[in-house]
Amino acid sequence: DVTAQGSWRPPVDIYETEEHDVVLKAELPDMTREDIVVTVEQNTLTLKGTRKLAADVKEERYRRIERAYGEFTRSFTLPSTVDTSRVAADYKNGVLTVKLPYREESRPRSVKVEVAAA
Repeated sequence: DVTAQGSWRPPVDIYETEEHDVVLKAELPDMTREDIVVTVEQNTLTLKGTRKLAADVKEERYRRIERAYGEFTRSFTLPSTVDTSRVAADYKNGVLTVKLPYREESRPRSVKVEVAAA
């Protein structure tokens, strides 16, 4: 049996931008936007999807399958500073990018210091 069916975990990178937004990038090659579901519920971001074997290649033709196929689910707890109503996702070149902007009140802001005349 050469199949690699079952659950798998796509690798992700999570980082904070200069603007203090959180960004999650997940490697999801050979998938379409329709294969991927992104949900945000109660400060939890969940990625789900299914990667299928190529339909134009019969399973008995494979000699080796090292990449994982099948369903995946990844969940991440979001900080309370994220504005879940403004989460945006984009899928390009096999990479899913989810932008999680901070709430305005959570963003650092500069305060002008006034100098009082003595």
